[in-house]
Amino acid sequence: MTSAGLNPDDYKTAVSAATAAGDVTEEADVVVVGAGGAGMVAAITAADAGKSVIILESQAMGGGNSVRSTGGMNAAKTVYQDDNEFDEAAGVEKTLKTAAENYADNETITALAKTVQEQWDAYQAAPDGYFDSTELFELDTMIGGKGINDPELVKTLCENSADAIDWLDTIGASLHNVAQFGGASVKRIHRPVNDEGKTVAVGAYLVPILTQNVEDRGITVHYSTTANKILMSDGKAVGVQAEQKDGSTLTVNAKAVVLATGGFGANNAMVAEQNPSLDGYITTNAPGAQGQGIVMATAEDVGAATVDMDQIQLHPTVHVADDGSANLITEGLRGDGAILVNKEGQRFTDEVGTRDKVSAAENEQTDGQAWLIVDQSMYDDSAVIQGYVSKGWTVQGDTAADLAATMGVDADALSKTIEDWNQCVADENDPDFGRTSFNHQLEGTMYAILVQPGVHHTMGGLKIDSSAEVEKED
Repeated sequence: MTSAGLNPDDYKTAVSAATAAGDVTEEADVVVVGAGGAGMVAAITAADAGKSVIILESQAMGGGNSVRSTGGMNAAKTVYQDDNEFDEAAGVEKTLKTAAENYADNETITALAKTVQEQWDAYQAAPDGYFDSTELFELDTMIGGKGINDPELVKTLCENSADAIDWLDTIGASLHNVAQFGGASVKRIHRPVNDEGKTVAVGAYLVPILTQNVEDRGITVHYSTTANKILMSDGKAVGVQAEQKDGSTLTVNAKAVVLATGGFGANNAMVAEQNPSLDGYITTNAPGAQGQGIVMATAEDVGAATVDMDQIQLHPTVHVADDGSANLITEGLRGDGAILVNKEGQRFTDEVGTRDKVSAAENEQTDGQAWLIVDQSMYDDSAVIQGYVSKGWTVQGDTAADLAATMGVDADALSKTIEDWNQCVADENDPDFGRTSFNHQLEGTMYAILVQPGVHHTMGGLKIDSSAEVEKED
């Protein structure tokens, strides 16, 4: 939590005391397993519908992976996108070209591309506002998932994204600053800003607001309480059994069970079992992402189905600090104009490509690492970058040559790389790597942070329908 900009002491008071008297049974309409972003949103929603709710959280404080998020939330067709000038035509064209050339045999992608082409033609004929659509969001998502995504889940995600931004407003969370992130054709990521107008880490911003909303509704939260069994009756989940910090058992009988336990990104043994090539990788995940929810739900008496368990996403910009901790570096920096260079001082990929492509390119570089470079104006606009600098994670230089010296790379090579990149921005054309996002030339004092790929998102897990209800194996 410290790396996310939060003070852990602020949350320790919320830890419920383990009951010395021994095993305990409680009743609720809904029991939610996991107090990350998804779990707290589910609990708040259920409470607002008049239901009694209990949350079980394995860690000593809430937040899960959500508190580690430094970027924002993707949403299409929001009023906040219209505050931006549309300059992403090349991104839309590139996506349509990718769909036609690489996915002509995928019915979902082909149909989406046809719709987006019609929308794009209409917009070009009569431009009005900022161009985006739920179908373009779906198309980006399907292409990012190599066409193996569940189209109905993608549709549900994208069609409800703008409403999710509006819902956050109702609980006091404003994500109104819009930028472009990797894998998106247009500016779609919605971010929070502080009182000075500087972008801040979305997780450190949202988690305290969600926590306060949980507390305001009187929702019971049991921290340091690890769920280990789903209780079943006549084929229906009717509660959860959990182990409390003192070893006693807490049983929650409920009419509905919500699993919001995250994936298994922090369980490298489980990761390696599903994808042996990732054995030993660092991870951006919180310690609680151990896959407990999947293990419980796939027990013989529960019988939940799983899907795409081997689909594990790497994030290309993870910084390993001197203390050995792995820290997620926000994707937004690349969307805002940062570049990646290898230890030879050269660019090697489209920095705003999908995470798998950027990570794969990074793994091919010397030591499997790269330097992420931003400049003074980006630093001035971002409390997130300022946090990286204050933690000592960056090196800096007043010129490209000065920066190269602190990075330990060839000064002439880095100077030429930055000069060439600035020309790409001026020309709005990247002949070497096909990048289509040209927000910023790098000038003045520059900062660099050493990054490498890390396990970020276990994309598979329990199989669900578009109502997020878990499906049985049979």
